[in-house]
Amino acid sequence: MIESLIQFAQSHREATYLLLRRLFAESRTYLLQSDLVRIHDSLCRETERADLADAALRSVVCRMEEAILVEPWAYFTIRESVATWHYLRIHFEQLALEPIEVADYLRFKEACADVDLPPEETLEIDFGPFNREFPKLKDARSIGQGMTFLNRQLASRLFSTPAEAEGELLRFLSLHAIDGQSLMLQTRFDSGKDLRGALRQGLAWLEWQDPSKPWAECSETLRKLGFAAGWGDTAGRIDETMSLLQDILEAPAAAALEAFLARIPMISRLLILSPHGYFGQANVLGRPDTGGQVVYILDQARALEREMRERLVRQGVEVEPKILIATRLIPDAQGTTCYQRLEKVAGCRNTWILRVPFRKTNGEIVPQWISRFAVWPYLERFSRDVEHEVLGELGGRPDMIIGNYSDGNLVASLLGRRLGVTQCNIAHALEKTKYLYSALYWRHNEERYHFACQYTADLIAMNSADFIITSTHQEIAGTANTIGQYESYCRYTMPGLYRVLNGIELYDPKFNIVSPGADAEVYFPYSETDRRLRGLWPEIEALIYGEQPPGLARGSLTDKAKPLIFSLARLDCIKNLTGLIDCFGASPRLRRYANLLVIGGSISQEGSDDYEERAQIQRMHELMDHHRLDEEVRWLGVRLDKNMSGELYRYVADGRGIFVQPALFEAFGLTVIEAMASGLPTFATCHGGPSEIIQHKRSGFHIDPNDGVATADVIADFLEHCAANPREWDRISTGALARIEQRYTWKIYAERLMTLARIFGFWKYVSDLERQETRRYLDMFYHLQFRPLARAIQHE
Repeated sequence: MIESLIQFAQSHREATYLLLRRLFAESRTYLLQSDLVRIHDSLCRETERADLADAALRSVVCRMEEAILVEPWAYFTIRESVATWHYLRIHFEQLALEPIEVADYLRFKEACADVDLPPEETLEIDFGPFNREFPKLKDARSIGQGMTFLNRQLASRLFSTPAEAEGELLRFLSLHAIDGQSLMLQTRFDSGKDLRGALRQGLAWLEWQDPSKPWAECSETLRKLGFAAGWGDTAGRIDETMSLLQDILEAPAAAALEAFLARIPMISRLLILSPHGYFGQANVLGRPDTGGQVVYILDQARALEREMRERLVRQGVEVEPKILIATRLIPDAQGTTCYQRLEKVAGCRNTWILRVPFRKTNGEIVPQWISRFAVWPYLERFSRDVEHEVLGELGGRPDMIIGNYSDGNLVASLLGRRLGVTQCNIAHALEKTKYLYSALYWRHNEERYHFACQYTADLIAMNSADFIITSTHQEIAGTANTIGQYESYCRYTMPGLYRVLNGIELYDPKFNIVSPGADAEVYFPYSETDRRLRGLWPEIEALIYGEQPPGLARGSLTDKAKPLIFSLARLDCIKNLTGLIDCFGASPRLRRYANLLVIGGSISQEGSDDYEERAQIQRMHELMDHHRLDEEVRWLGVRLDKNMSGELYRYVADGRGIFVQPALFEAFGLTVIEAMASGLPTFATCHGGPSEIIQHKRSGFHIDPNDGVATADVIADFLEHCAANPREWDRISTGALARIEQRYTWKIYAERLMTLARIFGFWKYVSDLERQETRRYLDMFYHLQFRPLARAIQHE
């Protein structure tokens, strides 16, 4: 691609000159992909030149992510494919196009950002050399399937060095014990040959036993052979597990290795970290920094506890698993339970929210809520306090640590390093792709957002993690036309602070896609009438159509016969509820077919202490006034518990309504899953996770939140079609339910996550590639960069 572009510039100098001249005529330093495509297409129409309209040239232009223009130079970055980037420059007068290194490109970009510090004095960050010896995927389509790749690597290693591999497996199995209870091996085997002999004897004995015979009745014989509890709860399951190990020792295969490791009872104590926000089970959703992440983690914990318990029971281990969700204790809890140190998670037997306060340098507890953008100075002390509390609550180290969001992932990195525990990261959303040029102009946003701390923490955490969970493929690698959230960390610059030449390796097997689900006890199809919460219907009707206390609602729906367009989200810029209001108000056809129900944020600015939310509240009122929507839009500033929100989805479905998720970008989209699980036809943003969740026109619809007219037309077309043919609504509803059942359930999630934990735990044990060099590099980066940045925030 690059060679052909260089050849084009050489052989079509006039066309190259015309294109460059038009780019410089924009009088803008930075042009984005959409700008470049627009300018090229406009020039082609005006000139009607065949060379400019060449399909190959347009294909390259569509892959140009950015141009930097400062006469006489134009610099370009081209994303040929996922994580494959090229950097070029061309002189406006000489018209000689030449490739350059990423460092040269970033230096030029910095110089154009009016930074006083000389470019040569900027620190350069490059994690590339540390990953050279580590096995990596090769196909972009395989990104996010690290477990499958790693299984093959492990099986290949076992096959190529059988004697060494047998020893590693033997040592690995010998290590396992829970609460002093030996697992897998009762006695020490001197060699793999001895283990194979014991397996043959065990399998020969098991062949004559009733498969339902419990472990207690098998234990005497099997213990004499050297085996402990952990192989299975019945003779049949023990036979299966031993057969898997025998197959691996005889002829290693990836599928057998995965199945065997998935059975080893390695995890009984789990620590989940989510420091910021109001983390609780009631009266927290909709508060600043508190939304889908809390729902995700609570549902995740319930699913994991069930999976851990069932797995331990099936393997014959009598141990009660325990999960701790460590978050921040907030004394000024604002009517929530966030002041309580310990809170049991509803629906669980042994899962607890453990709250630990933030402390100032003098030890004083910070009483009030703190924005997620300002938590950084407190996290190092918080990690040590959490470590002390967790070791006491669990009676020892956790078997795995799961970090959530940027702050939780950083704390997970600190704890994982000190405790030597397998670390899993879940970003939920990385802020870097949400705000245009947020890294380049980080100084302009530092007082409000503190991106310098956050992006530094992100780099540390993602390179520290043993494995990373994402909900979608594009969260890692983007699409053909958009870069992924993680991909945005590959190469960028924060002028005057550091420039990143290689921040993260997308082809690293640590990346794995494990999509969450919706709580099946709460979000179930509207058609399951025997499970419906009919007692909530009067309250729901009052919410939508009745009088509400001042400050809780605006708008009164006069035509109750219309179906509802429903949307539920936090009231911030990214969630784009104001965009939905504007889209609805500007479309007479949409207003003719439906009413709009919006639940988000507060109705009054005085009810919010978040500056972004206050701005959105003002904008909502302005749009409702401008479009005169008070008889067609109901805007509620209420917080709903899960049961109420679940029944509300179904209530909207009863009236043949729809759900719309209009976010400018959505990393995943839990509300999309909830609505679809309820059987509600769903329209969701094409930018981010929902584009993978929804199969367009089969299980829902994709909409472009940046094109309000087109969005209104897509929704109105569907409602019009449904009015003429009600079976169309049923078709999409049925498709949504089938999609959820197939891909997005917490049971599937928990099984896969636990298997990942075991495989990466095994890899960490048997591999010689402990990434010690990376850890040392990260230590320096943490102490020399993150710490000073965090302290600067604390002293503001």
